[in-house]
Amino acid sequence: MDADASKGADPQCSRLPGRTMGRVLHTATLATKESSRAVHDGGTGHDRRAAASWHGVVGTSIQRGSSRCVAAVLSGASPNVQGMTTDVLHSAEDGPPRTVVDGVDVLGSLSPSRASDFMSCPLLYRFRTIDKLDEAPSPAAARGTLVHSVLERLFDVPPPDRTLGAAVTMLRPTWEEVLAGEPELAAMFADEGAEDLPRWLAECEALLGTYFELEDPSRLEPAERELYVEHVLDSKLLLRGFVDRVDVNGAGEIRVVDYKTGRSPGELFEAKALFQMKFYALVLWRTRGVLPSLLQLVYLGNGEILRYVPDEADLLATQRKVEALWRAIDRATRTGDWRPRRSALCAWCDHQALCPAFGGTPPPLPQTAERARSKPQPLSA
Repeated sequence: MDADASKGADPQCSRLPGRTMGRVLHTATLATKESSRAVHDGGTGHDRRAAASWHGVVGTSIQRGSSRCVAAVLSGASPNVQGMTTDVLHSAEDGPPRTVVDGVDVLGSLSPSRASDFMSCPLLYRFRTIDKLDEAPSPAAARGTLVHSVLERLFDVPPPDRTLGAAVTMLRPTWEEVLAGEPELAAMFADEGAEDLPRWLAECEALLGTYFELEDPSRLEPAERELYVEHVLDSKLLLRGFVDRVDVNGAGEIRVVDYKTGRSPGELFEAKALFQMKFYALVLWRTRGVLPSLLQLVYLGNGEILRYVPDEADLLATQRKVEALWRAIDRATRTGDWRPRRSALCAWCDHQALCPAFGGTPPPLPQTAERARSKPQPLSA
């Protein structure tokens, strides 16, 4: 670690064991910076005990919330992490067939997105998972898909060629491929008064520019990109999802990275953002027996990075939470009681016309859902 890489780090985090509370904001100015360990040794120098680092991180980062002290956790690799190699991680193509929800050995499945839907609004979960209602194409969601695709492909080229210019060059052909797979997205730009495609692509280009302010991809070699992960808990609930990027450093420590094209959340909403990352960390831990060392959310909307160092207690609490969520989902499935929950997010919901909170009436439940009210049925989310 470069000595100057610790500039702006919170000295409280380097001195206190266990957890640090509150919001810590620091800015790094060097082209190379450790991904999480911008820490001081007693406030006088860098922590020489930190044996390995990830390179390529620049720009502004946030460490906040209830997170373990980075210096205390990463200064010595745990026995589970020391000597780890990328062999423990497999892509969807190389891994075993995906687990099927059969209603016997696997009673249901849950992803971070659907779990978030249910926590936000049980009725929204029903509309998306059970009714499978169509939703209008979203320029914001499509922008996220495109930028994610470009950032994934950027690491296919040799490190010296991973430049902003190369990423921008990928935008248009990648968009054409996205359109080929989802032709309905073209409607966002077809109608009069619709989104302007050149302006929309310029917004995507700006997000890529922000990414290069935060990370130097020429100094990164991800172990995995778009990694499909899954694990069946003892409760027979299947957890699954896709991780944007997994990095493994020289000490075998695992960093889980997710790109966000929106802005970083305020302190009151950071727990919701971190839930997704803890979900992924739980699946990786249960599947591989290795506790991820760092969870990192890269917010391109305002150029900030939210980092969190999990521990076993965090992930055990996350497991209890997802199992409680699944019991609530199962209860709603059996009773047919899918209650709406009004919030600021309702303004962006496509289903207000069907929502009782706005005077609407939900459609009848599909037959499979009706049968589930009297007899257990497998349900994938």
